[in-house]
Amino acid sequence: MEIAILTFDGFNELDSFIALGILNRMKDSGWNVQITSPSKSVTSMNGVTIESQQPLEFANNADVVLFGSGLLTRDIAQDKEILSRLKLNPKTQLIGGQCSGTLLMSVLGLLNKVPACTDLTTKPWVIESGVTVLEQAFFAEGNIATAGGCLSSKYLATWVISKLSSIENAESAIHYVAPVGEKESTVKHCMSVVGKYL
Repeated sequence: MEIAILTFDGFNELDSFIALGILNRMKDSGWNVQITSPSKSVTSMNGVTIESQQPLEFANNADVVLFGSGLLTRDIAQDKEILSRLKLNPKTQLIGGQCSGTLLMSVLGLLNKVPACTDLTTKPWVIESGVTVLEQAFFAEGNIATAGGCLSSKYLATWVISKLSSIENAESAIHYVAPVGEKESTVKHCMSVVGKYL
């Protein structure tokens, strides 16, 4: 499985790195999870600069594309040069967005009347783009999923592993990253949020 975690300048570290960490629990099964950006390096909202693992075009042929969020997402949503590099297909790819990543999915026409989750700051912009915003952490329909809140990246990762591998592998991945003493309850809660959309 080829998985692109779209990561732009101003990115939220929690969105990109939590998803990366959880999804890489599937590395032994041949999953290739890559930080994918429009430039060779990007700097986070807190000043952490990282090198991109793949150019933006990697997402076009990936099995999974996850849109992270960040401080500059509203600017990116208006940047036709960057957006024109993305040719995604929700019929053949799993596509998810977190927080302001949902806005990018909307402007690219990927939501197609599917209601979505986002963070409180981005909510009015997503509504303005014509999307119904839900007051919940996660929602999925078909091959499209969205999540709201920095720590909701675990729900996107759980959804991806459940859809493309198995629920058992998703539970195992969440169990590994969950806090000691809270592992079973974390897995149970995570599956209660995501399970209804599988």
